[in-house]
Amino acid sequence: MDTDPEAAVRILSAVSEEDRGRLLAALANRFRDFDLAEEALHDAVLRAVETWPGRGVPARPQAWLMATAKNRAIDRLRADEVRTRHLSRLWIEDELRPGDHDDHAGRLGEEISSADIPDERLGLFFTCSHPTLRVDERIVLILRFLSGLTTAEVAAGFLLETPTMQQRIVRAKKRIAKTGIPFGRPGPDELVDRLPGVLRVISLIFTHGINATSGATHTRVDLQKEAIRLARLLAELLPAETEVRGLLALLLLTHARDRARVSADGSPVPLSEQDRSLWDSHLVAEGIGLVRTAAAEAGSDVFTIQAAIATLHAEAANFSDTDWPQILVLYRMLAQLDPSPVVALNAAIALGQVCGPEAGLRALDELADDPRLQRHRPFHTARAITLTDLGRPGEAEEAYAVALECPGNEAESEYIAARVADLDR
Repeated sequence: MDTDPEAAVRILSAVSEEDRGRLLAALANRFRDFDLAEEALHDAVLRAVETWPGRGVPARPQAWLMATAKNRAIDRLRADEVRTRHLSRLWIEDELRPGDHDDHAGRLGEEISSADIPDERLGLFFTCSHPTLRVDERIVLILRFLSGLTTAEVAAGFLLETPTMQQRIVRAKKRIAKTGIPFGRPGPDELVDRLPGVLRVISLIFTHGINATSGATHTRVDLQKEAIRLARLLAELLPAETEVRGLLALLLLTHARDRARVSADGSPVPLSEQDRSLWDSHLVAEGIGLVRTAAAEAGSDVFTIQAAIATLHAEAANFSDTDWPQILVLYRMLAQLDPSPVVALNAAIALGQVCGPEAGLRALDELADDPRLQRHRPFHTARAITLTDLGRPGEAEEAYAVALECPGNEAESEYIAARVADLDR
């Protein structure tokens, strides 16, 4: 054991940052209880803080924490008759060896490596993304238990008060308990059926980071990075799944434009006006590599197609050189797989680039009666831009006015107001 107190604090900090998700997933899967898993891991970390500086750092800190957390969980169960009855089917007492818990944790920590801790994070992805849960519940659970963010950090990411977010997390955990949502690694059929839902949750987290639906800033880089981290983790856990790599490619290619997406004063910068020298070439290269591999495989689907569209944008030296005809083809393919109003909106915008603003406006106006787009700010902004291109400033101003009434962040609202002022001049 390392007896350096500073080393103990340093290693404990590293373990908490790097392995918390894996430890928490293993505990949650073992005891079928998020609260108990969190409480037990917290107890183990506190015990490490108390004992490591004096006794030394175990050779395998992660294994020590896992063993200690399991023992603490069992102690809590023994003190809680309701939990004990509820979880008696797990036969958790069989895991105890004779002797003091601390001694047991120490022995076990020396006998097994961190690699022996089962990686249950894939199961936790599917538990947190179960279709019984509401979409907002899936998002907060994944951020809380797979990203390792605190409740306060998750709340800040969505511009909510911490108590409000805590209530959402509590409701989600209660729903898991009441409906009997299974923990653990999904079977092959479950994987096929529920993986799209897992990918969608990660995509929604990223989308909120790209274009915040409220607040002062236009983008949230922290949420973008968390979504990318989750996509990388999922790609590591499911290396054979094409759509996982397709999603990761899409997020990388989109995040690569982040520095160019917002001006120095925080205003949004449209794709047509972005300085492409600011795009992250390393992320672009990684994303394109993933797309080329995924697109050639049989399992490619909606996220791989979206990543292919992002690749065409990334490969163009400037906006005018963009291969819009190919982008339009891809959007039409995407519409067959995902006939959503947002896909239809993007296809209409691409059509306008290929066939001119008149054709684009006709395609946009065909979508105007869709109630899902009537409160969608990008739809009205697209109409305003197209009307401006057609030399119809009065109608463009009306479209911008409707856009300002739709939900959106303050930076975006200021940008729209500036475009209206330009039309007035």
